[in-house]
Amino acid sequence: MAGKIGRSFFRMAVLLVLVSLGAFLLVSVSPIDPLQTNIGQAALGSMSQEQIKRLQEYWGVGIAPLERFFSWAKGVIRGDMGISLLYRQPVLQVIRVKFYNSLWLLGMSWLLSGVFGFLLGIAAGVKKDTVWDRGISAWILLTASMPAFWLALVLLMVFSVWLKLLPIGFSIPTGMEAAQVTLKDRIVHAILPAATLSITGCSNIAMHTREKLVEVMHSDYVLFARARGDSTWEILRRHGLRNILLPAIMLQFASISEIFGGSVLVEQVFSYPGLGQAAVTAGLGGDVPLLLGITVITAMIVFGGNMAADLLYSLVDPRIRRGRKTG
Repeated sequence: MAGKIGRSFFRMAVLLVLVSLGAFLLVSVSPIDPLQTNIGQAALGSMSQEQIKRLQEYWGVGIAPLERFFSWAKGVIRGDMGISLLYRQPVLQVIRVKFYNSLWLLGMSWLLSGVFGFLLGIAAGVKKDTVWDRGISAWILLTASMPAFWLALVLLMVFSVWLKLLPIGFSIPTGMEAAQVTLKDRIVHAILPAATLSITGCSNIAMHTREKLVEVMHSDYVLFARARGDSTWEILRRHGLRNILLPAIMLQFASISEIFGGSVLVEQVFSYPGLGQAAVTAGLGGDVPLLLGITVITAMIVFGGNMAADLLYSLVDPRIRRGRKTG
């Protein structure tokens, strides 16, 4: 197990280098001019050449891309991701604030998608070829193909604009000081974004749980249990859950990447000031240090989720451990 963890951290280090380099190259070839984007052509026209030169130095215009990347990489090795060009604050400080805002949203979405996906899969698998199964399967396929931003707009129109039951956006009430914000306020503002990510994110777990449970319910030992007189609930409790729970947990940890990817668009729709919106702002504004910092932190979290699922499977299922030892 120690060797497996060591190999996982080595792969994560290689992944972070490749991801950060890929993100930097994409930003370098982007046609966006940070000066015109953040300052404006009219303002640049009224500046002197010395002022424009200082701005070009600040935004890194004219510096070789590889030189900028290696300069950033040296700082990361020392634990310094640089200064955000847009926020004028350390990148780690900006990410810490944005991640705290996203934590409510991503945490609620991750838990709700796993719980509801698992329950829907059980309901469809137990009632195979019934109206319940067809209805749930149709719902799963519909949500799997539904764009997250479109669903976010629909929920926003229904519950915020028409019914006026939930806030229209943001993570806290507007005009309220941070010290006055309560836990209830944060939860209420995260309901619609979390519901959007949960609905679009539960389909994979639901479909996989259904297929696995159908396979279990048609196995020989379940047929023997039915002949013995066991009820459906007893069969599900004794045989079904132990066979479908572990794969569902693995898929749940692996779905962290989907939650993060969907949050980028959802946070834009609801003006939710989290990591997703900060990444979009940094990309459109040419804030390379902040964009690379968010990319690295996000890649670490996603890889950590996949590694946790792999290690959990190895710890719970003794067959995998024995297979590695004999291999």
